[in-house]
Amino acid sequence: MQEHTSRLGLPYILPSQAQKHVPHNEALDALDTMVQLVLESIGNTPPASPSEGACFGVDASPSGAWHAAAGAVAQWRDGGWHLVRPKEGWLAWCTAEQRLHVHDGNRWQRFAQFPSLGINATPDGTNRLAVAADASLLSHDAADHRLKINKATPSDTASLIFQSNWTGHAELGLTGNNDFAIKVANAEGDWQTALRIDATGHVATPLRPAVRAWLAGGVQMSMPGLVGFTNTAFASGGFRIGDAVPSGIGNKLIAPITAYYLISLSMVPTSSSSAQIDVMVNSTTSVLNSLAVSGGPVGRKICFTGIAPIAKDAWVALKHQGTGGLDFDFDKTELSIIALT
Repeated sequence: MQEHTSRLGLPYILPSQAQKHVPHNEALDALDTMVQLVLESIGNTPPASPSEGACFGVDASPSGAWHAAAGAVAQWRDGGWHLVRPKEGWLAWCTAEQRLHVHDGNRWQRFAQFPSLGINATPDGTNRLAVAADASLLSHDAADHRLKINKATPSDTASLIFQSNWTGHAELGLTGNNDFAIKVANAEGDWQTALRIDATGHVATPLRPAVRAWLAGGVQMSMPGLVGFTNTAFASGGFRIGDAVPSGIGNKLIAPITAYYLISLSMVPTSSSSAQIDVMVNSTTSVLNSLAVSGGPVGRKICFTGIAPIAKDAWVALKHQGTGGLDFDFDKTELSIIALT
């Protein structure tokens, strides 16, 4: 016949056993230790003056009277230490730390220091905390509340990623350096930095559409119709040179996004005759023009600015009017555009 219970190891009262009160009282003492378990502290060294009935958690490297009791519960009773071996999953409240602890089969672990935790979800080796819920709330405890994301070195990443169907579409944080960045993923899944703030507070928008474009070739006399572009000093954010404008003089400048754009137009006359130049969208809509101006003195640069909406994939060209000639080239008659929204 088995002499102890299989799970807690409590002694049975055996048939014809003398002094039956002895195993019965041992079982009561064991239950008194284990049920609603409270540990005074968890450590490796037995306290010098424990109170009667006090229980202690034995840590991983015990000494003295606890030297062979790593992971046990040690109760001071009847002038000596009585040891109980916990099972995996036992819970105990530690009064010294004011924390709940759980036994992993070998030692006591702080409940808040589980190697992984899933709330209505399954954690894994990478996502050690997993939560499946309609919302999560992190609130203050009387005043402030800060959420901290810490990384090891500047070249590591500390960020938040926003996904749809487990595919990342946006990320914000410190990604590969200590500049704060907001990134987005394009249709091919390539990440692009939309905004970056460095340690000086400078805000950069690397993908903001901007371009400086001109028609190469030098002096062009009076030309009715459209004039396109052949060259750019820069073309960021998706601006590009397209196919030829209907007149065949230069090419279309294609807008990458729908936005309000700041437009700067410069013109350099080559004669004193009156001339006018318009910034045209899709060859039909004038969004900025110089009005009719005299070309004198010849060679002077005249500049005009304005703000206008331009739709995605619309194309931009210049329309020359009047009898005066214009010098189309870099730093002469040219166009600069930057998106404001």
